Amino acid sequence: MAKKVKSICEEKIVPIIEDMGYEVIEIEYAKKSDGMNLTFYIDKDEGIDIQDCELVSKKIDPILDEINPTDDVPYILNVSSPGIDRPLTKERDFIRNLNKEISITLFSKMNGKKVFEGILISYDDKNITIKIADENFTFERNKIAHIVPVIKF
Repeated sequence: MAKKVKSICEEKIVPIIEDMGYEVIEIEYAKKSDGMNLTFYIDKDEGIDIQDCELVSKKIDPILDEINPTDDVPYILNVSSPGIDRPLTKERDFIRNLNKEISITLFSKMNGKKVFEGILISYDDKNITIKIADENFTFERNKIAHIVPVIKF
């Protein structure tokens, strides 16, 4: 059901949000403590604030009611920023984080550990390379579970 809902939303709702000047980072349809939630994570170059979320929510809510992607299963609609620690998934994310510190979590241990933090120095469709101290480490993308920016306050 989740794949169907996401697919319908990608086809019918994402173009509307993109026409408003936002990028849809992810669509999530999942059970939470308060029931089923349909969440759209949006972004734009200047960042997202509560007014952006409200604007998008008001625009897509009546359209979602009309297309009924959940086949009458009740849900809570959320529109949210992906946050400053959003995972690196798209080309744009890697460009924005080039020469910055990132954290890579692997599916399986390499050299006795699963998490590596270093400076993103290169990437392509198959590999991600980071610099840790004075050494470069290259990871195959298909072995990486999660890549996020390192946030320091």
